[in-house]
Amino acid sequence: MSRRVALFLIWFIFVAYTLWLSPLDRSDTSPLVQKLLTLQWHQLNAIIPAIFCLMGVWPMIYACLMFFDGRMQKFRAWPYFVGSNGTGVICLLPYLFLRERNQNFSGTKDKWLRILDRRSTGFILLLFTIALFAYAILLGDWGDYIQQFQTQSFVRLISIDFCLMCLIFPLSSLFDDDMARRGIKDSFVFWSVALLPLFGPLVYLCARPPIPEMVDLKVETQELMTLTK
Repeated sequence: MSRRVALFLIWFIFVAYTLWLSPLDRSDTSPLVQKLLTLQWHQLNAIIPAIFCLMGVWPMIYACLMFFDGRMQKFRAWPYFVGSNGTGVICLLPYLFLRERNQNFSGTKDKWLRILDRRSTGFILLLFTIALFAYAILLGDWGDYIQQFQTQSFVRLISIDFCLMCLIFPLSSLFDDDMARRGIKDSFVFWSVALLPLFGPLVYLCARPPIPEMVDLKVETQELMTLTK
């Protein structure tokens, strides 16, 4: 319960901050977003596009956990995943504090779940993240970024959003439940991932064993009866 309360408070405070204290309807927001979406990155500090793209990596990291969880919940994971690609933790956090604990997976994996379960998916996300960090470090201007963080709402919000994505990954029970589904009981694994923001979860996706498929006995019995008729 304390985890849910903490996640709800983080969500509420960030929503309030976004709407009232650091609104996005300022004049400098639209030109910046337009340059990001039209890939005019040469006109921007490289750190800004890197953070913007990393805010697309994070929803994929969460998707690799939450879609194995969503079919056992009272609500689907899709709307929260899609929304988090545009609003970050504002859409993701409601799923995390509303979900029920679940450490089992039943049924078979469809094509989407198989993609999310592959270690190669984790490797692709890890390589893309390393490339973004290299781009930001080699071409970015950190002094200018700090100035933009202080003066531009959009830069400040995506930066805070990125930090919150790192914070809530180990804080949510979603990570614990995914480890349990895969038979990982070593607390060292949990703390290694939890204490290494972004790269810890990515390495976890690269190394975790696949979830075994559990065949529904009722469905299997019906299929056998059909074949024997």
